[in-house]
Amino acid sequence: MSDDPFPQQLPTLQRLGVDEPTLTSPTEVAEVATTWFNAFSSAVASSDIAAILDLFLEDGFWKDTLAFTWDFRTIEGREAIRNLLDHRLAPTGFINLRLCHEPFLAPQLLKFFPDLVLLRLSFEFDTKVGRGAAVCHLVPVPGSRWKAYSLYTCLQSLNDYPEQIGPLRQLAAEHGTWEERRRREVELADGDPTVLVIGAGHNGLEVAARLKYLGVSYLVIEKKARVGDNWRDRYKALALHTPVWQSQTAYLPFPPTWPVYSPARKLANWLESYAEYLELNVWTSSVITKTEWNDNLKTWTVEINRGGKDTRTFKVKHLVFATGFGGRPILPDIPGKEDFKGEILHSSEFTSAAHYIGKKAVVVGTGTSGHDIAQDFFNHGVGVTICQRSSTHIMSVEAIRELFGVLFNDTIPTDIADVYHTSLPYPLVKRIRQRIVPHSAQTTDKEVLDGLAKVGFKTNLGPYGAGLVHLLYSKGGGYYVDAGTTKHVINGDIKLKSGSAIERFTEKGVMFADGTELEVDVVVFATGYGDQRDSMRELCGPQVADKVNKVWGLTKEGDVNSIFRDSGHEGLWFAVGALSHTNLACSFTFLTSPCRQKVISRWRVSTAAILRSRLKPAS
Repeated sequence: MSDDPFPQQLPTLQRLGVDEPTLTSPTEVAEVATTWFNAFSSAVASSDIAAILDLFLEDGFWKDTLAFTWDFRTIEGREAIRNLLDHRLAPTGFINLRLCHEPFLAPQLLKFFPDLVLLRLSFEFDTKVGRGAAVCHLVPVPGSRWKAYSLYTCLQSLNDYPEQIGPLRQLAAEHGTWEERRRREVELADGDPTVLVIGAGHNGLEVAARLKYLGVSYLVIEKKARVGDNWRDRYKALALHTPVWQSQTAYLPFPPTWPVYSPARKLANWLESYAEYLELNVWTSSVITKTEWNDNLKTWTVEINRGGKDTRTFKVKHLVFATGFGGRPILPDIPGKEDFKGEILHSSEFTSAAHYIGKKAVVVGTGTSGHDIAQDFFNHGVGVTICQRSSTHIMSVEAIRELFGVLFNDTIPTDIADVYHTSLPYPLVKRIRQRIVPHSAQTTDKEVLDGLAKVGFKTNLGPYGAGLVHLLYSKGGGYYVDAGTTKHVINGDIKLKSGSAIERFTEKGVMFADGTELEVDVVVFATGYGDQRDSMRELCGPQVADKVNKVWGLTKEGDVNSIFRDSGHEGLWFAVGALSHTNLACSFTFLTSPCRQKVISRWRVSTAAILRSRLKPAS
């Protein structure tokens, strides 16, 4: 498409001008990886930038997470990589490169398609401030050589802030002092926190866990009465649509008995236990009543009302908004609401169809929430119509398993799968999806998609035919991973209204633009949420909010806007994403090193970004 923001092409064998590689054994693959790695290491050691560049394709990528740029960047093309190295190679102190050969980390030949072959290798490195790890994808070029199509570098740990786990965990026994110590920690009796995390959902808790065990003082505040209520208070039928292998939590992974698709209320209880077992400082039933930024001192003054009784004022360096995906619920302004005798609510207010037995319902919106709620109505014997406003991308759980199951399964550790998935630049990921998604639609999902088309349900393959990946990053919705609801739409158990929008409410229901009227007792709008910055604007005011960049969506380089990175305002951060998204898009989990050092999990990068303000990296 002419308006495609990522027009890059795949490094196919034809485009590279080579035949399919004839590497037939792991030994041959390792030899190719070692040859390239030794040349790269030698060039880095001698600061020979020209030699480094010669090891990359002309249109190759260098993707970096904090190691070189103190940011999330995807650098494209030799000249841009030259600029990166000119400015950052010497100041970074890129040294002690070590090729990995352990299981799951050893060099491997990857045949994505008959015409797309990559050789993946992993290595560790040190910098002046910490340790890191890298993943490189090589492609064959004429002359029996291999060059880097993409290199991913990620800062794993900070020398001055080692994680307090394993051999660094607390060693001294506590004889009768533990309860008092925890009381003082939770009450912040010994001073103000450095970081205030707003929201005790999975994002806020995992950020807090990383901060705690990196030795950074923090407090998490949650407006609801219990940790986990952000999941517990949603509709009872809610369950994760991403499998357990993509949805782990830092320090405390789900047990091997955990179901593949977690019920929301089970996850809520897990998060409550997570906060308790990891001894996190959380204040529930607490809200911010006032914030003020001091630009001279670079601090926030924050007033917090706790439980509707006590008020505390803190001075903190950082605010982290972990208030969930999206802003305020979007409820379309449709005329005639005052005439309607039934109930109108947003999906965020819906709890269970059990409250509407014997009535008739319409659900507006055909994304995940719309399908889930329609299914709940059907399960309770409530007559329900689902109203489709625009086409929807539908992909079955089987197709998702085919898409992600190569990495995310019971065999490969989630931490390693996370980073391999993250290591590829987004333009390449999108191009690969543009091949896989249409194939799945014509094979695995053909029966379902054909059945939906017959009843008038409009589907699409996602923007640019790339499936849910671009939808997820661009708008966070517009798709449904089919867990079984579509069959009820196809056979008519769940009725469908498509092709005509609701024009107005009537006394007994809704009138569509085509003149048809539907008599219903309850209308549920599964119509999404507003700007991610809504809650921040309410708490911090327009003077601060106007400085904050767009949150969510993709940058021109293919990285996510303002998530765990500069938001446009000092000391203000956003922790956003579902458990699965945290893994796939925002997690920079890395590998277990050959030296058996600790596994670096997903939230270290976000807290490292906060910690960088306490470091003084070379400019």
